Amino acid sequence: MSSSRGRLLIVVCAGVYAAGALVSACSTSKSSAPPAPQAQAQVQPPAAALWGDMAPIVSVKELMRDFIDPASDYIFDSVATVVEKGKVIERQPRTDEDWDRIRAGAVMLAEGAYLLKVPRPFAPPGDENNSTGPDPEELSPAQIRAKLEKDPVLWNAKIEALRNVGREVLEIVKKRDVNELWDASDNLDQACENCHLEYWYPGEKAFLNKLDRKLVELYGGRSSKALGMTVK
Repeated sequence: MSSSRGRLLIVVCAGVYAAGALVSACSTSKSSAPPAPQAQAQVQPPAAALWGDMAPIVSVKELMRDFIDPASDYIFDSVATVVEKGKVIERQPRTDEDWDRIRAGAVMLAEGAYLLKVPRPFAPPGDENNSTGPDPEELSPAQIRAKLEKDPVLWNAKIEALRNVGREVLEIVKKRDVNELWDASDNLDQACENCHLEYWYPGEKAFLNKLDRKLVELYGGRSSKALGMTVK
């Protein structure tokens, strides 16, 4: 009898313990429930910038000379018609290494163009471009900055035009289409020259407009565009 009562007592105690544990678990579950989405949004810290602010090392003029121009040459030099010793030679990419070089130039252009969005001096200290004397050929760094600040949308549009050529060439490399490289080279020349005519030597832009008017007078519609000197 005492043995049966002992087993009964153990069963009862075990049941009470299990019930208490269940109540405790429910209570803990309720108290640790995640906060409402709105509360979560309030306590989350703002996302930090991945790499922080970009700090320029060189001026726009140096960036163009040492990065953008060399990248452009990979594309400009990829196709050409050359006459050597009376023979016409068609230069075009023929090997994997040739196409790799063009792709490198396209990547440098597509990615590097956005470095022009990083605020930086337009020329090294003491370099005023060819902007002095009567009828200067080039704008000074201060004049270039004034144009940018007056119309930053135009500056960004010129950057996008350059970047788009880089993206265009990347697609051409995938297809290895030599014919399209000629068009891309022309597009790159226009993107570069249109920006230079706006921010570097705008005097030539006025000259080309004057040339257009003269050509129209002489030839009735023929303009500098027919000579590959498009102004936008």
